[in-house]
Order: sequence, then structure tokens, then C-alpha cells
Amino acid sequence: MPELPEVETTRRGLEPLLVGRTVRSVRVHNRSLRWPVPRGISKTLAGERVRAIDRRSKYLLVRCMHGTLIIHLGMTGHLRVIPAAEPLRKHDHVELLLDDGRALRFNDSRRFGALLWTKDDPLVHPLLTGLGPEPFDGAFTDSYLAGRAKGRVVAVKPFLMDAKTVVGVGNIYASEALFRAGIDPRRAAGKVSRPAWQRLVTAVRDVLAEAIEAGGTTIRDFANSAGEPGYFRISLRVYGRGGEPCVTCATPVKQVRLGQRSTYFCAKCQK
Repeated sequence: MPELPEVETTRRGLEPLLVGRTVRSVRVHNRSLRWPVPRGISKTLAGERVRAIDRRSKYLLVRCMHGTLIIHLGMTGHLRVIPAAEPLRKHDHVELLLDDGRALRFNDSRRFGALLWTKDDPLVHPLLTGLGPEPFDGAFTDSYLAGRAKGRVVAVKPFLMDAKTVVGVGNIYASEALFRAGIDPRRAAGKVSRPAWQRLVTAVRDVLAEAIEAGGTTIRDFANSAGEPGYFRISLRVYGRGGEPCVTCATPVKQVRLGQRSTYFCAKCQK
């Protein structure tokens, strides 16, 4: 599933191509996404001018003059801005035809993504309200994590991946951040020390920033707005390296199932 760096990479790729453009028309080829594409969206978006493209967690917010288009890439979704005359690809479900002769196309083979419209503040939309802070926000601190984790017996990795704790830290980046912070992903969140929380806040921000800079992690089916995969996988230190030597101490990296997700860690470096 595309994680925060992949979504942010997509946002940055789309921003110079869409902001200031006007939507001339919308073509919906398949409404059956995770939530049905609104039936009135073609009429609603026609004539709308794109003011900005923001991101909240893994949601893209295409802010227009009279509302916001909320986009989620799901597991296999991606967006491309291409000449409108280019033939449709398989799984191109929705396209926004722009005033410069190009089209924004949403492609999603597994159809777990979404395109929704709201006239209200998107941050109070049912899908976005209740989310935790962004990793780069000032509210994401060691004090915040320690307070939220107090008395919790849940393992620290699923605790970190909970969007109510902090948004955008998916499976790959949780494993990487916990390795950098030297924290065993199986440790109870309530047993993590304040210094360890401090290290983790820094590690989360560092690993996400590096991934964004590198264009997101290369994941099957993910491509950015230019149709190109990211290249962060070459920098991963533990994720996907089960049985291989730890880059720090050469101890074989362990792979376990935690919270129904594959988890990678070094039993010597992470306590």
C-alpha cells in the first residue's frame, strides 16, 4: 500500500501540473471503487479551478473554488497527468479533463482507492476527523507519545502504526524507524522509556523525510504522477531483509508476524 512518502511524492508531482488549471469535464468509467464515485461529480467539478493540493495522512486534498476532491490511492492506485487524447489504460476509472488539453487519470487495479467530494472543510470529513498528528507537526513529540502510551500493553509497532496515534507511519517505515531508534517492535508501548520515545520521534521524521526525498519506496503497483516508481528501497535497513545480516552488527535480521503484519528487526540492536 502506498504510504505517506508515496502520497507526498504524488502530491508534489501533481502540484505544478494542476494548480491554476480548470476542470472542463469529468469522465467516470467505473464508479465501483472502495466507496462509489459520487454520481453528480461530473456536474459538480465541471468549471472548478484547482487552488491547491494538500495532503492529510494518506489522503490527497485537491482544493477547488467551491469544495475539495478527496483522493485515496488505496493499495494499487496512482494518478497521471497526460495528454487527454492518449488511449485509456486498463483500470483507468476516472479522468478529469483540464483546460490545457491534458487529463488527470486515476488508475486502480484493485479498486480500493477512492475519489470523493465535499463542500465542507475536508478535515472534518468522517474519513479524516479523529486522525492523529502529522509526523512533522509540532504536536508529535516524545511527551505526546509517552502520554498516549501510558499503561498500554499493545506492542509499540502497531501502536505507532495506529492512525489515531500518528498518521502515515505504515508497516515499512515503522520497522525502519524502530530499528533506527533501537526499540524492539514487540515491546509494550507502555514500557518504552522517555529517551526511547525521543529517539523514535527523530527516527520517524528522518526515515520519512529521506523516503520523500528519494521519491517513496518502490512497491509493486505504485508509481508517482510521472508513472515512475520510487527508489527508497535500496536504503531500507531491516524491512524485507529477514535472515540477512544486520547492517550494524551482522546478526541475522528476524522476521515475525506482529499485528498480522510482517515485522523485521535486529534482536541485538533493538531492545
